[in-house]
Amino acid sequence: MELPVRVGPLTSSPIVSRSPANPILTAAQVPYAPALVFNAGVCKYEGRYVMVFRNDYGNAAAHTLEPHHTTNLGLAFSDDGVAWRVAPKPILTWNDEEVVRVYDPRLTVLDGRVYLCFAVDTKHGIRGGIAVTDDFASFEVLSLSLPDNRNMVLFPERFAGKYVRLERPFTVYGRGGVDRFDLWASDSPDLKYWGNARLVLGVEDVPFANDKIGPAAPPIKTPRGWLASFHAVDRDDARGKNGWEASWKKRYTAGIMLLDIENPHRVIGMSREPLLAPEAPYEKDGFRGDVIFPGGMILEESGEVKIYYGAADTVECLATAHVDDLVASCLAGGR
Repeated sequence: MELPVRVGPLTSSPIVSRSPANPILTAAQVPYAPALVFNAGVCKYEGRYVMVFRNDYGNAAAHTLEPHHTTNLGLAFSDDGVAWRVAPKPILTWNDEEVVRVYDPRLTVLDGRVYLCFAVDTKHGIRGGIAVTDDFASFEVLSLSLPDNRNMVLFPERFAGKYVRLERPFTVYGRGGVDRFDLWASDSPDLKYWGNARLVLGVEDVPFANDKIGPAAPPIKTPRGWLASFHAVDRDDARGKNGWEASWKKRYTAGIMLLDIENPHRVIGMSREPLLAPEAPYEKDGFRGDVIFPGGMILEESGEVKIYYGAADTVECLATAHVDDLVASCLAGGR
């Protein structure tokens, strides 16, 4: 198999600032004792910040995880988006023999309700799901995709009456049996039946990826278009162990693009450099080193954008940038 072209050193964009409070959520803050806390979805709902985060269980001191990476979802609230109060127990428990685990949540407020996108490992493949809640205590599951698809994020409004989501199918067979996963969009009349799939961005379109890309945080609306983050992965076989696992050769960075305001499958600009690349110790050292994975973006009235991201598949972090700078970086990069 031909090895991918090495990407080389990467740095974060100067328009982004990491929070001095990082990491803003760790396993030590969670009362039911996971080993890892990361890849959270975050939204603003009814006057406060809400976070749904991923828990993986095991022995952090021994650098081991439980069989099948036993995983569930946690819930936390904040008044300022920085300091978090964790609920006493996990949410969205699933009693189905077919379901192995639920993970990687994303939150979108749409028509006054909160929609949760999530990934599901099942005995017959990885599926992407959508659920809705009004109180974060009870959830109605609206749809589950066919295998293999995940990283789904919903836009916070409809387009010509249709719901739209970004997603990343696993086209292994069709792409030569290797990771060459791209970012797609599909739409739905009712959040249950999805179709009209279109390619949004290919891995070959991203200069800092040689392995795969996919959606990250749900998009935010600006006068110039929809700001959408994505994760970009490059592989370098020289990286060696690089974490708890026997071998971890990938690096995850965050990219940013601008989508057409009325046709959100159309990219009108993309930064040619990463928005965030692993640089801080909590991004480089953990279960998997060199990993940044955004799951939430919140646009404040001041123009500040809060970007929530998992780091090293171990902790949850926060970075900020001004919305005008993010838009400008996309437009400067072109399509």
